[in-house]
Amino acid sequence: MTLGKWIGFAACLAALYVLWQVRDLVLLLLTAVFLADALSLLVRQLQRWRIQRGVAVLISFGIFIAGFVGLFWLIVPSFTEQFEQLALRITQSLQSLNTWLLRIESNLDPEVVAALPDIDELIAQLPPLIDRALNQGWDFFSNTFNVLLNTLLVLVLTLMILANPQPYRQGFIRLFPSFYRRRVDEILVLCDRDLQGWLVAVAVNMAAIGTLSFVGLLILGIPLAFAQAILAALFTLIPNIGPVLSVIPPVAIAFLDAPWKPVAVLILYVVIQQIESNFLTPYVMAKQVSLLPAVILLAQVFFTDIFNILGLFLALPLTVIGQIWVKEVLLKDILDRWQKPHSLLPQPSYPETSPEPLPPPKAPYPAPDAPETLIPEGDRPDSTDEPHPKNSDSSQKLS
Repeated sequence: MTLGKWIGFAACLAALYVLWQVRDLVLLLLTAVFLADALSLLVRQLQRWRIQRGVAVLISFGIFIAGFVGLFWLIVPSFTEQFEQLALRITQSLQSLNTWLLRIESNLDPEVVAALPDIDELIAQLPPLIDRALNQGWDFFSNTFNVLLNTLLVLVLTLMILANPQPYRQGFIRLFPSFYRRRVDEILVLCDRDLQGWLVAVAVNMAAIGTLSFVGLLILGIPLAFAQAILAALFTLIPNIGPVLSVIPPVAIAFLDAPWKPVAVLILYVVIQQIESNFLTPYVMAKQVSLLPAVILLAQVFFTDIFNILGLFLALPLTVIGQIWVKEVLLKDILDRWQKPHSLLPQPSYPETSPEPLPPPKAPYPAPDAPETLIPEGDRPDSTDEPHPKNSDSSQKLS
């Protein structure tokens, strides 16, 4: 390797190290890119209706902000109230359990009762628990503040990229060598096509699951059926794990009504999951994005370990983009073109056969404009043994 190649290799290693150190910021940037790519579908549709791009961008971004705020206002207060009632119900159950334990204690042997911990000892352990709870409350507040700042950053980046995406695209392409920039532009087109196809498939999937959940919870008489249906639709973004997380709130709220309702809700969500696995995924999702289930599960574990909870939500789009880059760059441009030396290639074996003899060469024909007297009759291919009388006289004259 030459000195320039060594310098380029060292620069690539340094860039990878810097990206690893700021990986959280890189994930926020990728989130903004995904949101901008999703909103670009709405922007293009508005432009087809002869609306200017600037106005279309503002309308699309306004619809996204209104939907985000509306979901937050619809889900968070309602679930907070229901979970407060659930906490009150759990407290009442614990009080009933305490009363039942006191009745059992009254029937126990005094020596066994003396071996049980004293109430004063339990009270003495409360201050450390309270301090720990306060510390966790401060951590929760600081984490919430960081989440709000990160959300604001993502929204601003999304608006900037959506308003004028070409400079950012060209800047990313210029990070590659000049001979490979056209190829990178082709790969970005493929990424945009597959990502938008995945977004359309996910939208159809979310609409179907949300509708089925709403109808089923409404039939069972579960409170907050609409909010829980929206939550189940949002958890569709997380394959394999999302259906398990989406069943927890309705089952917990169903405990407030009747003992049989949690079982009915669990059966309902199992049926919805089977419909998704056997009908929606093969006929909708698989036609847009073809990913192996094991690859999706490993990608979820990998991105969650690196990027925490946000990586879990973005595992599938990151896998879609990563699959395209691996297929186009690593497989097609590197491995498929990797040629072994000629000496190492296996030589083909042919059966030993004797070559067939070649046919004898044919005599040349005279040129069309050549006079007949220059070529004797006997040297022609179609000549006969009897000489032509005219030609014999000419041959005698020549002799």
